[in-house]
Amino acid sequence: MIPSLALFLAVVAQASSPRYERPIEAAPGPERLAIDVTLLAGGAPFTVVRTGAYQQRLVAENGLSDLRLTGADGREVPYLLVYPAVPEPEWLRARVEAIAATKKTSGFEADLGRVQRVDAVDLRRLPGPFMKRFSLEASADREHWTQVVPEGTLFDLPDQQLRQTQAAFSAGLYRYLRVTWDDTNSARMPQPPEVYARLATVAAVPAAPLTVPLRFEQRPSEPGVSRYHVTLPGGHLPIVALRLDAGGTYVFRSVTVTEPRLSAWQAAPVTIGQGALVRDQSGAGLRILVQPPSQAELDVLVQNGDNPPLDLRAVSAEFAELPWIYFDAPGPLVARYGDATLAKPSYDLEAARASLKIESLPEARWGAPAVPAAASAPPRPEVDALGGGPLDVSPFRSSRAIAAGLPRLVALPLDAAVLGHSEGPAGEFADVRIVDGNGVQVPRLVERRPEPLLMPLRAEPAAPAAAELQPKSGTHRSVYHLALPFADLPGARVAISTTARVFRRRVQIGYEQPADRAHRDPWFLVIGDVEWLRAEGSAADLMLPVSGARDGSTQLTLVVDEGDNSALPISNVQLLLPSFRLRFVRPASEVRLVYGASRMDAPRYDLALLAPAVFGAPAADIAMAAETGTKAAEVEQLISPRMFWVVLAAAVLGLLGVLVSLLRKPA
Repeated sequence: MIPSLALFLAVVAQASSPRYERPIEAAPGPERLAIDVTLLAGGAPFTVVRTGAYQQRLVAENGLSDLRLTGADGREVPYLLVYPAVPEPEWLRARVEAIAATKKTSGFEADLGRVQRVDAVDLRRLPGPFMKRFSLEASADREHWTQVVPEGTLFDLPDQQLRQTQAAFSAGLYRYLRVTWDDTNSARMPQPPEVYARLATVAAVPAAPLTVPLRFEQRPSEPGVSRYHVTLPGGHLPIVALRLDAGGTYVFRSVTVTEPRLSAWQAAPVTIGQGALVRDQSGAGLRILVQPPSQAELDVLVQNGDNPPLDLRAVSAEFAELPWIYFDAPGPLVARYGDATLAKPSYDLEAARASLKIESLPEARWGAPAVPAAASAPPRPEVDALGGGPLDVSPFRSSRAIAAGLPRLVALPLDAAVLGHSEGPAGEFADVRIVDGNGVQVPRLVERRPEPLLMPLRAEPAAPAAAELQPKSGTHRSVYHLALPFADLPGARVAISTTARVFRRRVQIGYEQPADRAHRDPWFLVIGDVEWLRAEGSAADLMLPVSGARDGSTQLTLVVDEGDNSALPISNVQLLLPSFRLRFVRPASEVRLVYGASRMDAPRYDLALLAPAVFGAPAADIAMAAETGTKAAEVEQLISPRMFWVVLAAAVLGLLGVLVSLLRKPA
């Protein structure tokens, strides 16, 4: 298997870490060069660390160990990674005094002792939890006031790990700061023991961080939630936040950012960022802090609450503070990077670091886009050589052709048929295999996607058979049948929507069962019983979990107790299933998906050793043909449980007939 691993590693290397060459437009003499996203995506990754007062600065360190610069004569040119000098901001402590409260406002004044040039206030000593609207005024003499923050929001929500206690404003000469709380819809705030104001200095604020626009697409989602799939320029980038551009004057919604990481037998979404998107009347941008991602794909989930779906217009990545590349060049240079085997260089130029004033140097520019270095580009491997062992496909009940195409890393989404007719996630998809025409396995890895698999259902008005659902005097029920595509679907949920604006109903969901030993008549097996309530302006969707029926039935029964009201209009019903896909390297030959074999052990592929690289590389979704049965399915159908009992009953009746005829014969 070792050659196969080497070949696959070469495939991933072509997509994730090739060696690149880029020209640099530089004049003779000392210059500085900005690190851009192209260099970050191809070079050795940085590590993000927190530094400075209160650990608020996020700085990228120890990256680009593989970067080498050469001049026109082919000689290596020394360089240094140099950070610009960023003095820590100085915070001044102010004395606090309460101001007169009104029916709808309260607040305090902070006295700095003398006039100072300040540009921010920090209420870090206020105890949480709180979320409060405020306005901020400033004065030099306590008689003439300037409104520096007309309207803003401060909050400290420990349970949600959300905190914003600072308010910045245009720098000015002030001694007094007055905070006025809006108490219209919330309780009064306690007086903070201390207030801090930031001393404004020209060099105190670092340069704007590198931001890069990202490609994103909206994904299917359950009611009340918006999901987006975001593609990054590469993996292992020093990204520390996502910035979102969305419509709306006010925004306050919970958001979660995830990326796929290997866990046990599957790659599952792991949270790397969680918080709130907050925008008040000031029009501040929407920003969510994230841990530096290891993959090139992220998923963003926004809880819309009782609001319409988020009007997301753009997404961009915010990077940690990056150093400049300093060099003393004879002229134009060539940068080479992307060779993970290279160690960090050590140059005598290091002795000049302490005397460098990187901010005052002229800036060099990158030339043409990066191209693979021909001399070091990895050879194209024979992808067909990455194969698994032989597999007897005769026990599998289902077989489906997979779309052919170029040999490359691809992802195959699994539909409801695979979930319903395989061992599914409970059995780690042990019986779901990919094979070629010769019955040789193609190694695959399972990835669980964060968004659900959606399928529309029809709510058909029905006449119930169950005794307890029969019409009764004084009882007004609406009964519907929902036809599921398959029985025993794992993790199934049903989402129900209505156009009604205000209502309260009791809703039950379950299966109508035939009469049995415990029930003289057909009866109703309840698997969900909830109260569905909607007030004016709130969401009108109901989510119900669905478990399998005892007899393998695929017909759900939905019961709405209408009380003395007209029937609640059901506008939309959807089935939500967990979403999975298989990642594998598609060979040049035709392949198919087989599943539905019982009592199989989970496969063990050498491909799992390369899982971080597999999930870090981009993979395009491909399709497969409709489900078809195999000989194993035909045999199973022939001896199905129903057929078994029919044959057994016929045999018993036949034996009874023979016994009766024997007993009637004269002695």
